[in-house]
Amino acid sequence: MRKEFETEYIWMDGKLVKWDEAKVHVLTHALHYGTGVFEGIRGYWNGTQMYIFRLQDHIKRLINSAKVYGFDPVYDLNGWSRAILETIKANNLKCNVYIRPLLIVGYGFIGLSLKDHEMQAIVITLPFEKYFEKPGVHAMISTWRRISEMSNPPSAKVTGHYTNSVLAKMEALNNGFDEAIFLDINGRVSEGSGENIFIVKNGVIYTPPPSCGILEGITRDTVIKIARELGYRVVEKEITRTELYLADEAFFTGTAAEVTPILSVDRRLIGNGEIGPITKALKEKYERIVKGQEPKYMHWLTPVY
Repeated sequence: MRKEFETEYIWMDGKLVKWDEAKVHVLTHALHYGTGVFEGIRGYWNGTQMYIFRLQDHIKRLINSAKVYGFDPVYDLNGWSRAILETIKANNLKCNVYIRPLLIVGYGFIGLSLKDHEMQAIVITLPFEKYFEKPGVHAMISTWRRISEMSNPPSAKVTGHYTNSVLAKMEALNNGFDEAIFLDINGRVSEGSGENIFIVKNGVIYTPPPSCGILEGITRDTVIKIARELGYRVVEKEITRTELYLADEAFFTGTAAEVTPILSVDRRLIGNGEIGPITKALKEKYERIVKGQEPKYMHWLTPVY
């Protein structure tokens, strides 16, 4: 961890704990078997107030992810929300932040059974600006396929699932790209290593459906809603690799990535290799919304102070 990300407190099991004292036992079940669920949430500081973007929706997804695996979520929607607000305030964060609520299967004996293991609830808040420190990214189609409903439920945001993403991300970085794009088990475009994907063709916006193994992202949902309100047609459909290569525009969406233009895929330029007009319009609209500059969308924002 880089020192500039460190804060004073981490919230663990109902208590604020000093950063260096936030520890788990080496026999924590999640450490061995990836049995945890989490969320990535953003808070945006606009100079006078911090707004958390779609906090309730993120916590609902956290609880639903726990339900898929049969985990006790420990806290309800309000309990998790209070913990997040308490942690930000305790750290006196007045900057853009990344919020990581984490629910893990805790200390217990070696073995796959969850019996006799207590759940641990954790909230981490970090100063955070951009995931991609560049105006657009160059991506590659990964040789690894996206996990499928037949083996691991992609709709649940589970810690162990992300070993799949690590393989794809490192493959991309090692080959000189910024990001990876998964195909699903049927060879259709799925998503990035940690982002949903959209393409634009002839003025229409397309994005893969849940059946292509995607995590149904909250930023994805946001972009679909605002795109339609801006008058664009948005279609969920299976997308082939060739359709991706021949798109007029393409972009990633995600809590960390926000709206990030894809400039090329497998060294083939998307459009003219620059941010396209529809991507630009959506990116600018999204950035205004999360900072509280669009009154119509204030219901998506939770003030901290």
